Amino acid sequence: MTENTQQQPASNPELPTQYVPAEVEGKLYERWVDRGYFEADEKSGKPPFTVVIPPPNVTGSLHLGHAFEHTLIDAVTRRKRMQGYETLWQPGMDHAGIATQNVVERELGKEGKSRHDLGREAFVERVWKWKAESGGQISGQMRRLGDGVAWSRERFTMDEGLSKAVQTIFKKLYDDELIYRAERIINWCPRCLTAISDIEVEYQDDDGELVSLKYGEGEDSVVVATTRAETMLGDTAVAVHPDDERYAHLVGKRIKLPLTDRTIPVVADTHVDPEFGTGAVKVTPAHDPNDFEIGRRHDLPNITVMDERAVITVPGPFQGLDRMEARSAIVAALRAEGRIVAEKRPYTHSVGHCSRCKTTIEPRLSLQWWVKVGPLAKAAGDAVRDGEVAIHPKEMESRYFGWVDNLHDWCISRQLWWGHRIPVWYGPNGETVCVGPDDEAPTGEGWTQDTDVLDTWFSSGLWPFSTLGWPEQTPSVEKFYPNSILITGYDILFFWVARMMMFGLYAMDGTPPFHTIVLHGMVRDEHGKKMSKAFGNVVNPLDWMDKYGTDAVRFTLARGANPGIDVPIGEDWVQGSRNFANKVWNATRFAMMNGATVEGPLPDAAELSATDRWILSRLNAVIAEVDAYYEDYQFAKLSDALFHFAWDEVFDWYVELSKTTFIEGGEAAKVSGRVLGEVLDLTLRLLHPVIPFVTETLWTTLTGKESVVVADWPADSGFRDPAAEREIEHLQQVITEVRRFRSDQGLQPGQKVPARLDLTGTPLAAHEAAIRQLLRLQPEGEGFHATATLPVEGATVALDLSGTIDVEAERKRLTKDLGAAEKEKAQATAKLGNEAFLAKAPDNVVEKIRGRLTKAEADIERLTAQLAGLPQG
Repeated sequence: MTENTQQQPASNPELPTQYVPAEVEGKLYERWVDRGYFEADEKSGKPPFTVVIPPPNVTGSLHLGHAFEHTLIDAVTRRKRMQGYETLWQPGMDHAGIATQNVVERELGKEGKSRHDLGREAFVERVWKWKAESGGQISGQMRRLGDGVAWSRERFTMDEGLSKAVQTIFKKLYDDELIYRAERIINWCPRCLTAISDIEVEYQDDDGELVSLKYGEGEDSVVVATTRAETMLGDTAVAVHPDDERYAHLVGKRIKLPLTDRTIPVVADTHVDPEFGTGAVKVTPAHDPNDFEIGRRHDLPNITVMDERAVITVPGPFQGLDRMEARSAIVAALRAEGRIVAEKRPYTHSVGHCSRCKTTIEPRLSLQWWVKVGPLAKAAGDAVRDGEVAIHPKEMESRYFGWVDNLHDWCISRQLWWGHRIPVWYGPNGETVCVGPDDEAPTGEGWTQDTDVLDTWFSSGLWPFSTLGWPEQTPSVEKFYPNSILITGYDILFFWVARMMMFGLYAMDGTPPFHTIVLHGMVRDEHGKKMSKAFGNVVNPLDWMDKYGTDAVRFTLARGANPGIDVPIGEDWVQGSRNFANKVWNATRFAMMNGATVEGPLPDAAELSATDRWILSRLNAVIAEVDAYYEDYQFAKLSDALFHFAWDEVFDWYVELSKTTFIEGGEAAKVSGRVLGEVLDLTLRLLHPVIPFVTETLWTTLTGKESVVVADWPADSGFRDPAAEREIEHLQQVITEVRRFRSDQGLQPGQKVPARLDLTGTPLAAHEAAIRQLLRLQPEGEGFHATATLPVEGATVALDLSGTIDVEAERKRLTKDLGAAEKEKAQATAKLGNEAFLAKAPDNVVEKIRGRLTKAEADIERLTAQLAGLPQG
C-alpha cells in the first residue's frame, strides 16, 4: 500500500472529550485488515522486509510474554511499512505435538476412553476436530493486541505444504547420511510416554536421599553412592580410575551385585573422578548417559530394568513397583542385608523434569532417530562468526556459540500419534526405505511405516522458508527469503533459533534464514520475580487491555524493552501509560480546537517565531534520535524519547507557549496553528508503531487522510536552529525557576501575583506575554512594591507578595530548612575531608556523599535567596 495523500472531504474535526479504547480498537483493527494494509505482495517492486512470528502453540493463549514480543515485532514492521518496504509479518501456529496430544487425551479420559480405544487414524482425526473447534484462540487475541500480520498467509506446521517441506528435508538429510537410527540414552517422560530433547528438560532442586552401598565382600568390596537406588538392578559394572591405587587389585575381578544372583566386573575408566566420593561408581548403561558411554568403551551389557511408565520389570520382589516405590523397597532390603554404609536424607540435588507435565525425567536406553548435527552446527556458528548473521545484543553471541559449538546429535523421534510421522518404511526382509514427498510408499505384505513422529522443533525449524512455499521455488520465496530479522526471546535461542539457522543454511544453499537475530528478555513481575502460577503473580494481558486499553499495555512493554534484559512490569506502570495515551488525546484535541491544522504549506523559517523554530528543530532531532534507536533495536530508549518529547516539549511547553498567540489571533496565530499541526502530524506518526490505536484516531481526524498505517514515516529534514533552542531553553528555565519559587512560597498555581519583568536586552523580551500567561503574573500597577526579586538567566523577575503569604511563618520555615541544609553540608564536608574514610569507603558510597554535598550547597543558595526576597518587617 502507498500513502493516500488525497485530502478527504471536510470531516468533523471534533473528538469526544474522552478517549475510550474499547469503543475504537476493535473497529479500527478490522478496518485495517479489510483494507489489506498488512498483506504483502510478492510482485511488488518495493524492497522486502520480512519477519516471522515465533509460532505460538495451537493450545496456547496470549500471555504477557507474547504481548511483549508481538509489540516489538509490530512496532518494527509498522515503521518499515511506513518507510515504503513491502512488509511481510508472517503469522502461523505450531502443532505442539506433546501439548496438543495431552489436551485431547485428557478430553478422551473424561469420556472413559484412551487414544488406544480409538486407534491412530481416528485419534488424529479427533485432534484435527479439536483444533477446528477449540485450538488457535491466540489468533483472535493477537487481533486484540493490534498485530499487523498478513492473515491471508497464516500457516500451521501440519498444513499440507509444510508437511511436504518436512518430508523433503528429512529425505535430503537421510540421503546425505545426516539422519540415522540408533540406540542411545534419551530423556524419557513416563507421563507423556515419549522421548524429549535436552532443551525440553527443566532442572530443579529436589529433596532426595544419597545412599552409600557396599558391593562385594571383605577386601574385594567397594562402596558406591547413588540417589537412584532402583537402578542398581541394572548395574553391569563398577568403575574406578586407572591410576587409583586403592582399587588396583580389583580391576578385572568380578564382585557380587547385592539383591541379585549376578556378579559384575570392576573396570578402569578415566571418566571416574578419584577425588569424588569413594572414587568408585556403579555403572548402569541402560539408565544413565555417562554410564552408557562407559559401557560402550568396555563392551558391557545394557540391562533395562524399567518399562516406559518407569515400572520395574526385573523378575523378583520389586517387579511391578513404580520406580519411587522400588527405591524405598530396595533401600530397605539393602539395609536388612547390612549393605547400607551411609545415608544422607534429605539430599538436595538437581533433577530433570518434563517441561510440559513436570514429571521427573528418566534417562532410558531407546532406539530413536537422530540428526547428525556436527556439520550443520558448524555452519550455523560460522554464519555468525563471519558476519553473515548479527546477534543483538552482541554479548549474547557467547551463549549462542556455547550451544552450537558443543551441540550433541539431536534426537528427533517422538513416541506420539500427533505430528509429522517419520517417512520411513520397513520391509518384511529387513529393508528400510525413506520416502520423499514425490515418492511412492512401498506397499505389500509385511511393509510398515515407522510409528514415531518428529520432534515439533523439527518442523518449526523450517518456518522462515516453509511458510513461503518451499520446497517449491515460489514467488514468495524469491521475494521474502531470507527474512530480514528475527525477534525472539533469548530463552529459545537453543530450542528454535539454532534449529532455524542449521536448516536454513542447509536447505537454502548456504543462505541463512535471516540477517539479524534480536534477542529480548523475559517479562517478570514488578519485583523482578519470574511469573508463575505457583507464585500467584501471572498476569493476563487481556485484563489490562480491557481496563486500560491496548495502547497502554503496548507502551508499557516497549518502554521496558532493553536488549536482552528481563522486563519487570507492574499494573501501576500500565496506569502511567494509560495516562500518557490520555494526554496525547486531550492535548491533540485541545490543539485542534485552537487552530492546529495541516492545510497549506509550512511557512518558511523567516516567518516563524523562535518558539516555532524551536519545536521544529527539536522535532527533527527527535526523528533522527528515534530512527537511530530503531536501527539499534533500543525499544525502551525510543519509547522514552517519544514520551518526553510528546508530553514535555510538545504538550507541556509548545502548546502552552502557543496559547497566548492563539488568544491574540491574527497572522501569527495562523502560522503557529500550521506549525502545531505539522508537529502533531509527525509526532503521531512517530508514536504510531508503538501505540497504533489512539494515534490512528487522532491522525485521521487531524489530517483527513486515509490511515496513518500507510502514511509516510517522518524524515529528518535536517532543519536545526540551535539559537532558537537556546532561547527557549532560557525561557523554560525562567518559568521553571519562578514556578518553583511560587511553590516554595505556598502560592496556589492559579493565584495571580503582580510582577515587574526586566527582560531588556535579552531574547526573552519577545516572550513577555507568554511568561505572564504561564506564571499568572499581573502587570505591576499602582502601589506595586517588589517584596521578592529573582535574577534568572540575565532577566529579573520582581514579585509583590504583599498580602499573599504569612511572611513570618514563611521566614521561620525557610530558616529551619536552611539550618538543615547547612548541617547536611557540614556532615558531608567532614566525611569527604577524612582521608581514612576515603581510603576505605567504596567508590559508590563516596559518590553518593559528593552528591549530597552538591545538593546541600544548591539548597543553601536557593533558601538564602528566598529569605532575602521576603518582605522586611
